Amino acid sequence: MEKNGRKLLLAGFGFMAAFIIWTMLIQTVDVQPVGQNGTNIGFAGLNQWFHKLTGVHMTLYTVTDWLGLVPIAVCMGFSVIGFIQLVRRKNLFNVDVDILLLGVYYILVIAGYLIFEMIPINYRPLLIEGRMEASYPSSTTLLVVSVMPTLAFQVRRRVQNSVVRKAVYSCTAVFTLFMVVGRTISGVHWLTDIIGALLLSAGLYLLYHGIVSLTEEHKWNSAKNYRH
Repeated sequence: MEKNGRKLLLAGFGFMAAFIIWTMLIQTVDVQPVGQNGTNIGFAGLNQWFHKLTGVHMTLYTVTDWLGLVPIAVCMGFSVIGFIQLVRRKNLFNVDVDILLLGVYYILVIAGYLIFEMIPINYRPLLIEGRMEASYPSSTTLLVVSVMPTLAFQVRRRVQNSVVRKAVYSCTAVFTLFMVVGRTISGVHWLTDIIGALLLSAGLYLLYHGIVSLTEEHKWNSAKNYRH
């Protein structure tokens, strides 16, 4: 388990490094004033080609926008679990470690979203309700791909019924795929915005998973040494 945890951490750091490099490339490679009001867009040729290929589908945008409430509901659900444990156990440090770490993880995801809202890298290819909006990384993609895997991860740990587990896995995978593809072809983001969101969310999730694995391995070794 410890080796697995370290591998997950390394993979997480790798994705985070890839996200940083990708963000830097977006600001330096093939930058052209092809965005709204002449704003600069990196990988302009690729982004314009893909945007023309998919077109704009506002119905799909609206659907995926509303379905973005699903991962928010998942976050709230785990917040309730953590609060119930806190009330029953009367000590924050008696709450399950993976739930505490999950709270920290969700805060980091939100922080990542807010940072790029305040420091726009790209603006959307089109105006949303007459306004220019930050587009990098795709916030909905970031939220979905960061949160939904934690649902499957926690269900695997806490639900014994294999049928329920498989059902949650399937629904989570289908929902996540639909949201990523839907957001990509809706035309409200540049392709590079989606890629950036996937890299960042993968990095954050693997770091969370890896830290949980290492924490549990440490506890297991400590208990083993105590028995001996």
